[in-house]
Amino acid sequence: MAEGNIGKILEFNERFVENREYEAYLTDRFPDKKMAIVTCMDTRLTELLPKAMNLRNGDAKIIKNAGAIVTQPFGNIMRSILVAVYELGAKEVLIIGHYDCGMTGIDPGKVVTHMKERGISEETIQTLRNSGINLTRWLVGFDNVKESVENSVGIVRNHPLLPAEVPVHGLIVDPTTGKLDLVVDGYEELRKRQGASER
Repeated sequence: MAEGNIGKILEFNERFVENREYEAYLTDRFPDKKMAIVTCMDTRLTELLPKAMNLRNGDAKIIKNAGAIVTQPFGNIMRSILVAVYELGAKEVLIIGHYDCGMTGIDPGKVVTHMKERGISEETIQTLRNSGINLTRWLVGFDNVKESVENSVGIVRNHPLLPAEVPVHGLIVDPTTGKLDLVVDGYEELRKRQGASER
């Protein structure tokens, strides 16, 4: 029998399956509300964000990372968005950051120091740097969540492989109350683009 958290998880899971509790969550792989959401992995949002948005199992594709940051136009997050749009029926994208995020003001130098304290050798760090990996850029957070959300929306919205008719929205959620603040209205941006193309 497995120990620790994994042991408890497997024990619970066995009962969950035996009692057919999964039946309450049955759905398919296509998002019913036709949305792809990029949000933070923050523990406070696990249940709060879907409840605050009235989302049920099967409603949306939810992609999580540290800070809800889209940094690489051809990284894993953008790839997931494109798969959601082209293969799974998503018709709009939401980038949802949150207040009091752990990525606010994160110091990449401290993160590297913590890596060394946990046994990652200076030699390994130098090998990565010598291979062209900029750990400071890779580990950087942000100073302002609104600007971070706007930046991520811009990367997604202007991606050369995203269809022009897909709205990309930016929101910030309060991790205590679940209140959503609209930062970027993707529909408004589509109207602006349409107006510019008609001139």
